[in-house]
Formats: sequence, structure tokens, C-alpha cells
Amino acid sequence: MDRTGKSAVIGDIKGRFDKMTSAVFLDFKGMTVEQVSKLRVEFRKNGVEYRVLKNTLVKQALAGKPWSKLLTDTLKGMTGVAWSYEDPSAAAKVVKAFRKDNEKLQIKAGLVEGQLLDGKAVEAQLATMPGKNELRAMLLATLQAPLQSFVALLQAPTQNLVYVLSAKERDASK
Repeated sequence: MDRTGKSAVIGDIKGRFDKMTSAVFLDFKGMTVEQVSKLRVEFRKNGVEYRVLKNTLVKQALAGKPWSKLLTDTLKGMTGVAWSYEDPSAAAKVVKAFRKDNEKLQIKAGLVEGQLLDGKAVEAQLATMPGKNELRAMLLATLQAPLQSFVALLQAPTQNLVYVLSAKERDASK
């Protein structure tokens, strides 16, 4: 790859890290082509972008970031990077699910808002975070609960009046 090609790739990598919400660094050593292809398909289904990158290009792309020094140990050996742009936990959830069937896939580290997580933290914390849609559902349920209680309170006097009238009717028929 010539110098202009490298600078274009570095700019592309830098752009991906600038717009990401999270990134997961993976070691795919020992996996077959078929397994990696399945992993890529799962990433695509979940809106995650995955690329295998040269460590030196990643280091050069992240040179100006304050957290770039934290990745020095991570960027050794074979490295694949999975970027999540909307849901921070999307990549981690895909990796956690994929690892159930394939132990060869190893999580090197995760990056969320400049904070570096080790592989265990990515699987234990980031992968278990509720996703965007789950958070929306929780918010909607929280907003609906007071309204449901209010409607129940408004219906209570009417309901009680019906109970009283039906009790009166039963007493009158005896």
C-alpha cells in the first residue's frame, strides 16, 4: 500500500472512531473463514460495522486522541474492530452471543466514550446493558404507569356505585 493509500485508510479509520458510540476489539485467531463470515453477517444484521485492521494504522489514526495510549497493549496480534454507531451495546451483544458457539473468538477490549474496558468487562457489563429499543420500552412503561393509575382512580367511584346498586338489587330481590 502506498503512502496516499495509507493516509486514506487512516482517515477512514479516524472517521469511524469519531462517529462511533462504542468499539470492540477482537482477536479472531484460530477461526475458520466460514465462522468469520457468519460473525460478519451477524454484525451487519445488528447495524455493527466490522473490519480487520493493521494495528499500526489504527495507532496512527488514533494518535491525537487522549485515550490512544490505553490501546497500546490491545493493538497487538490479529485485531478486528467492531464499531457500533447507534446502540453502544450492539457489538458486545453480538460477540457475546457468538462466543457461546465459538470460544476461539476472544475479546481484547472495548471502548465507550473514551473509557477502555477489558474483555471481561465488555462481556459482563457492556453486553448486558439494555439496548436502545429496550430503553425506549422501559421509558414508555414508566410514562404509562401514572396514567394507568389515574384512569383507575377516575373509574373507581363509578365502579363502586355499580357495586352498591347491584348489592341493593340483590337485597331487594330477597
